[in-house]
Amino acid sequence: MNIPNILTLFRIFLIPVFILIFFSGIKNSFLFSTIIFFIAGITDVLDGYWARKYNIVTKWGVVLDPLADKLMLITVLSCLTIDNMIPHWMLLIVASKELAMIIAGAILYNKDFIIPSNIFGKVATCMFYLAIFILIFNEQYGRYFLDIAIGSAIIAFFNYLIFYLKQNKSKK
Repeated sequence: MNIPNILTLFRIFLIPVFILIFFSGIKNSFLFSTIIFFIAGITDVLDGYWARKYNIVTKWGVVLDPLADKLMLITVLSCLTIDNMIPHWMLLIVASKELAMIIAGAILYNKDFIIPSNIFGKVATCMFYLAIFILIFNEQYGRYFLDIAIGSAIIAFFNYLIFYLKQNKSKK
């Protein structure tokens, strides 16, 4: 066990904490749950930085880190959908994309093929964080930014698909 993997496990632990705070009914619960979401984002940046800087990238971390990110994002969007802050179609699109990525990742992991994160995925993730931050202050603008985030997530998905197809073709 190393620090990046501990941070990833901590991020997974934050998922139920986010849900509990979001639905707690306490004053400013959305703000507090959003802070939890941003803490999760900070741990994501830190674990990646730490793993690369100290060359402690593990196969376990390469798989669990993006899984933690996907589960957190689906959780946040599910809570926003349940609370009628965003339309259902947003959750359906993102959850479908993330589920496809999880399944593909599991299949490719068993074949010792890992698709590394890239700028498109990082931009999409940043856009989701920005959109959720804006939702705190203005629901209408937050939804616009969620539209952009979803568009960037779809672009990232196809970029990963193209990467896989090129790599797979070159192996044959």
